[in-house]
Amino acid sequence: MIRNSLRFKVALFFSVLTIALLLAQALGVRTLAEAQEERLITALIRDDMMNVLKNYEANASLLPPFDVRMNGYVSGGDHQGIALPVTVGELPVGTHEVIIDGREIHVAIARLGTARLYRVYNFNIYEKHFKEVINALMGGTGVFALFTIWLSFGLSGLLVRQVAGLAQQVKTLRLGEPAPIHPSKYDETELVGLVEAFNDYHQRMADMMAREKEFTGNVSHELRTPLTTIKTSCELLEGDTSISGKSRARLQQIERAADNMRDLANALLMLAREDSARDVEPVALADMIETVLTSFADRLARKELEAVNDVERELCVLASRSALAIVLSNIIDNAVRHTDHGHVQLRYADGWLHIEDTGPGIPAHALPRVFDRFYQAGSPRTVTPGVGIGLSIVKKVCDRYGWSIRIDSGLEEGTIGTRVSLRLPMANRPRAGFNRMFS
Repeated sequence: MIRNSLRFKVALFFSVLTIALLLAQALGVRTLAEAQEERLITALIRDDMMNVLKNYEANASLLPPFDVRMNGYVSGGDHQGIALPVTVGELPVGTHEVIIDGREIHVAIARLGTARLYRVYNFNIYEKHFKEVINALMGGTGVFALFTIWLSFGLSGLLVRQVAGLAQQVKTLRLGEPAPIHPSKYDETELVGLVEAFNDYHQRMADMMAREKEFTGNVSHELRTPLTTIKTSCELLEGDTSISGKSRARLQQIERAADNMRDLANALLMLAREDSARDVEPVALADMIETVLTSFADRLARKELEAVNDVERELCVLASRSALAIVLSNIIDNAVRHTDHGHVQLRYADGWLHIEDTGPGIPAHALPRVFDRFYQAGSPRTVTPGVGIGLSIVKKVCDRYGWSIRIDSGLEEGTIGTRVSLRLPMANRPRAGFNRMFS
């Protein structure tokens, strides 16, 4: 969307308004001048005709030669080289404008006894000078219009100078500064009100962020303490030789769950902080997937599902390790939860990590809302575990790190159940192929 600056809009408004007024004034002056010109010419002709008729009536010898073609006397045309056409003789008594040899000629017709008197007036020189004056007036209006545009941009800069200054201060402002903007710097009442409103909003945002940081810090401390206890206990129990078989496997599962909870806490705390650092590094994608899949080993075994990791062993992607772990955990959790038979497959191609399952798929009407918080696409009569926030967290993490994500369903095509595609930038060029199976 193209946006124009306030200065441009103010200058454009005043320029258009001023130019419109100038044009209206120039056209009005021109119309008025032309009307006055016609009135003046008419008055001159009327006075001249009255004098000429009086002189001719008083002294008939002053009459010009009789023109048989016109059936009357023609006065004032011979010495100007103007020959009236015969059609003028058909005109009624009065003053008329006729075009003769490309020139505008005024002809006054009056009755003189039983004949008619035609008196020719040529005002071409006067009208030429008048048009030159009018053209000069219109040209001056155009020059003044250009000057008005330049002046409007200059004056609009003065008008919006303080607004631009306020915008610059807001742009460079950092959250947490004690006294962001001083209203005393501005003399416009509207700007002072805007500054005070912004300062109030800024303070409330700072207070809210401070409370959120304090809360997240407390949560982080409270979560890490029991997780550290669980982790330490697991390490101590691993040294007990009396624990073996299924009990040791359970112990390892508890330790992995503690690690996953720690990564989850770190990811959630990262989402809670707007200024969190993006700890992006090369991550071995196949190893990350293998680690995440181990936490689903029991669920996969109970459902007799096959987890296929087709990602090449040497492939590395640029990502945050903890953020990628929570994204993969949530996506794989959804796939395992909604798949009762078949497999869950992960493969990487053309910069996209595809997680595919052989579940029932997602209805087309539900696809646009799968990332909505608390939304679940299952049938109302089907009890689905979970509360519907997993994919919402996934979308927030992807947005934070700029990872594109999309979900396709093969419900109507009859192919795969659901495919989640995650765009992850590759860190190096993959080499040998790798295929790891989990069951």
